[in-house]
Amino acid sequence: MSSSLSTLSPFSSSSSSFSLLPPKTLNPTELSFRAPGARPDSQPFFSYSPRRSKTLIRAPTSRSAAETSSPAAAATAQQGSTASDVVREFYDRINRRDLDGLEVLIGEDCVYEDLVFSRPFVGRKAIIDFFKKFTESISPDLQFVIDDISKEDSSAIGVTWHLEWQGKPFPFSKGCSFYRLEILDGKRQLVYGRDCVEPATKPGESALAIIRGVTWVLERFPQLLADQF
Repeated sequence: MSSSLSTLSPFSSSSSSFSLLPPKTLNPTELSFRAPGARPDSQPFFSYSPRRSKTLIRAPTSRSAAETSSPAAAATAQQGSTASDVVREFYDRINRRDLDGLEVLIGEDCVYEDLVFSRPFVGRKAIIDFFKKFTESISPDLQFVIDDISKEDSSAIGVTWHLEWQGKPFPFSKGCSFYRLEILDGKRQLVYGRDCVEPATKPGESALAIIRGVTWVLERFPQLLADQF
């Protein structure tokens, strides 16, 4: 069966016409055009075959020995907790006064800086002792609430938080914290933390004057800074 292209296209002319290749020689999704009188086995001067998209499906493969032999990879596969998961659990354990559960989240040599205090707490025992005193000194109705937490980094986490008393924001309780984590003994644990808490007194612009005054003193007596640190 054949037909003239002039019956299909408004751009045909009486001086020339083109024939469709007989369907029996075509792939159902292909079209080819030859000039009138051309041999059936001749090369068509125009052909169209729509490109088919492919979806490549691969079967799951086992991990290579290099991926599973490293302690970090094995620990990650074993525990499956992200850094942000560990930090969220850290605050949850404090809220529930679960010091035993809190202990397993803290590295043996962790350093914890609460900027309310003049010196950091060094070591798991010192940190747990601090949180024991903290939880014993406040009501269980006072709870940490996370406002925002970073999620992309597997070893460093930033978090903003506030305290709530029976579901209501507690005055002067906003804070932000930074944590570093490492895989230790097959578990992702905190190895460093720093808390910066909203001050109860807010000096405002006078803080700039204080900073300027301290800078003026240090510029003239730099040994004061060396003696301090």
